[in-house]
Amino acid sequence: MQRGWAWLRDGLALWLRNPALLTFAAFGYLLALLVVSMFPFVGQAIASLLMPVLSLGVLNACRAVDAGRKVGPDVLFSGFKGNLPELIKIGGLYLVASFAVLFLTTLVDGGTLMRVMTGGKIDEAAAAEPALTVSLIVALVLSTPVMMAYWFAPLLAGWWKLPAAKALFFSFYACLRNWRPFLAYSIALAVFGALLPGLIVGVIGMVSPTLATLLSVPVPLVLVPVVFASFYVNAREVFGLPGDVLATAVPGDTPPEDHPGDAG
Repeated sequence: MQRGWAWLRDGLALWLRNPALLTFAAFGYLLALLVVSMFPFVGQAIASLLMPVLSLGVLNACRAVDAGRKVGPDVLFSGFKGNLPELIKIGGLYLVASFAVLFLTTLVDGGTLMRVMTGGKIDEAAAAEPALTVSLIVALVLSTPVMMAYWFAPLLAGWWKLPAAKALFFSFYACLRNWRPFLAYSIALAVFGALLPGLIVGVIGMVSPTLATLLSVPVPLVLVPVVFASFYVNAREVFGLPGDVLATAVPGDTPPEDHPGDAG
């Protein structure tokens, strides 16, 4: 469980080795998805399909920094060069599963949450309904296994050339086996990624609102790429790297008999 806290610390250390590249990769990923999603009708669907491809590019940037290799900004698009069909399939399956979760919430709130998540508007009365709160809880519970299946899937498809279904399965299995460090990691993200910065900026804001505003600008420039780097760190620790001895279960545990290192 201690490793879950260390993942965020090691992500910071990795970012400090090349902050310019990792900051570009993280915000380039977000900007690319934002631009694509702005296209009418099909933008959000295409963005979901491309999400695994571009996230693999960010992981490739982290891997290059970790190995001490020099790469250019084009590393963000390196995911297009390997196992692209399976990465697109992962994005498609993730999109379908996400919509399935939203559809199930309509049984609770009559479609309020789905309208919010798809860009629709709701009135204040609907927003204050207890059903919406229950719907959010249901969505959180149902989306957790979806996120577990997606978490490692892009790198398993990109680095080990696994088919989409197998990548999703091994990702879910690894998250399930490592639930303790992931729980600690989630708490660390909440504390150091949201609670602590918000508290610091809020306290400073009571003394000097101008200074608080100035501080709120660089904070995301550090936090966002550090979080992305921590994704790479936990993937490296759970699965190793291509060519390494893999540990798909608990770090230091014996790998399962059928692990991504053997998969075709």
